[in-house]
Amino acid sequence: MQTEKKLAITVFSFPPDKGNVGTAAYLNVFSSIFSVLKELKKDGYNVEGLPETSEALIEDIIHDKEAQFSSPNLNIAYKMGVREYQSLTPYATALEENWGKPPGNLNSDGENLLVYGKQYGNIFIGVQPTFGYEGDPMRLLFSKSASPHHGFAAYYSFVEKIFKADAVLHFGTHGSLEFMPGKQVGMSDVCYPDSLIGNIPNVYYYAANNPSEATIAKRRSYANTISYLTPPAENAGLYKGLKQLSELISSYQSLKDTGRGPQIVSSIISTARQCNLDKDVELPDEGMEISAKERDLVVGKVYSKIMEIESRLLPCGLHVIGEPPSAMEAVATLVNIAALDRPEDGISSLPAILAETVGRNIEEVYRGSDKGILMDVELLRQITEASRGAVSAFVQKTTNNKGQVVDVADKLTSILGFGINEPWVDYLSNTKFYRADRVKLRTLFQFLGECLKLVVADNELGSLKQALEGKYVEPGPGGDPIRNPKVLPTGKNIHALDPQAIPTTAAMQSAKVVVDRLIERQKADNEGKYPETVALVLWGTDNIKTYGESLAQVLWMIGVRPVADTFGRVNRVEPVSLEELGRPRIDVVVNCSGVFRDLFINQVLGRFHITHLFSFGENHEDQFIIFNM
Repeated sequence: MQTEKKLAITVFSFPPDKGNVGTAAYLNVFSSIFSVLKELKKDGYNVEGLPETSEALIEDIIHDKEAQFSSPNLNIAYKMGVREYQSLTPYATALEENWGKPPGNLNSDGENLLVYGKQYGNIFIGVQPTFGYEGDPMRLLFSKSASPHHGFAAYYSFVEKIFKADAVLHFGTHGSLEFMPGKQVGMSDVCYPDSLIGNIPNVYYYAANNPSEATIAKRRSYANTISYLTPPAENAGLYKGLKQLSELISSYQSLKDTGRGPQIVSSIISTARQCNLDKDVELPDEGMEISAKERDLVVGKVYSKIMEIESRLLPCGLHVIGEPPSAMEAVATLVNIAALDRPEDGISSLPAILAETVGRNIEEVYRGSDKGILMDVELLRQITEASRGAVSAFVQKTTNNKGQVVDVADKLTSILGFGINEPWVDYLSNTKFYRADRVKLRTLFQFLGECLKLVVADNELGSLKQALEGKYVEPGPGGDPIRNPKVLPTGKNIHALDPQAIPTTAAMQSAKVVVDRLIERQKADNEGKYPETVALVLWGTDNIKTYGESLAQVLWMIGVRPVADTFGRVNRVEPVSLEELGRPRIDVVVNCSGVFRDLFINQVLGRFHITHLFSFGENHEDQFIIFNM
């Protein structure tokens, strides 16, 4: 019966400081908990005493949401005596080597161990004890004989044996239970994650874009992960001096052939220095005489830099579990999805389609913009603006009067049906890109329509209810929803990927572009000389999100390509000829993160194969990848 079922919701507090209670990656934790509890109440769960608002919920548990460092005001749900703690926690004596006799100094009043949180009927919202000390949060992580402290152990003993939870819901990315000392996989009774979680079913809300650490939660704390949507990325925009600088550049473009050109450039140089852009862009001295061509190049480089700043992607606020995205959020997501070529699906990116309309290749436009060629910087701005406008016109047709994207399937049927003016065509007809290829546009926007359905079809609350009923939660890939929309809809029991299947063909294509641009920039900064050695860090999360793009960059630098077998497994590489490569091979020094080392063992071992491949070298070169473990 739902009325009798007990649930312990656990929020986190890291780094150790009460001001960080209830934080999680990309998630509005207390608003999400409030949303979940309202939904559970409808299903018959006992949530007696639940406040009317999420703000009141914060006040109940934390007492002061603006808490400063060391504020000791958390609500105490239970005081556990030392004898009770020792009787409930069979491994308590093993903690004494690091923490002395209980109760210790953490989560303690000197006599009792304190469990922080608040109970509402059969729902307990508890605060996971801190991982270490304030001011030294990594002390446990780097200690060879580390263990959780007594307060940490007491919390989980309370949840399992006093509150008697039927399940624990760890709320957000991420806590420290699964990072406690013990084996990496195949836990035993001497591994602390196993001892702490005991026999309680563990359900875990985890950010959809972080499957590598979600895998650790699965392996080390038996978690059933349920993905939640990360907020879409939005352009950072410009403000203050940078906005003034943008306006000056607009003036220069319209007045550069008049006598005012040199005066405006002087103002641009002066304003750029005030904005500290001289740290990134080489600027001539103020008052120095420069030719019209040099003026264009200076303005182009400044323009390119502020465009780069303006287009930087920042997360749009925080996600609330079960809340549909607004039209603005949907547009931000689809604009980023539309910016990528997907050759495996026969889909061209929107910027590429628009660039073709004016007889340009988008890669050439990107390169020209990077070099500060004023014409290319301006064209890229127009392409970016038109991309956003076309996608906005498309999404606008699916929104309600509250600005939320609803009933998408029915509305898309009419939008993508024949016989009406397509909204993206209507928008582009008033721009310089009015001749854009309609067939390519239609293919792209049909794909974006499918993506839009996935963006709004989250099942975060539904999957939680299924998990709490002991039912099957559908698995699905985790990772970046922009690169792989199959990550959506959220609410899946996320997994990572087959490590033998990376890098993929698409990852290799993206890596070539990145490496070629990097080498061009290095040459430009080094008097036309190629770099001899490049150092890279391989992160587990990045390679899962991009299906091995960072790894592919390493391979392309030394000039090899992965070769997949008939099952799609990448177990060997082959050298690319110097004629095809068009440059010298480059040595690579690689630092591997711990997560990459554990998840991609076959790629790490594969380094020996690649080193051997070049030990005598094509054309008698010696070529190496050096791995730092």
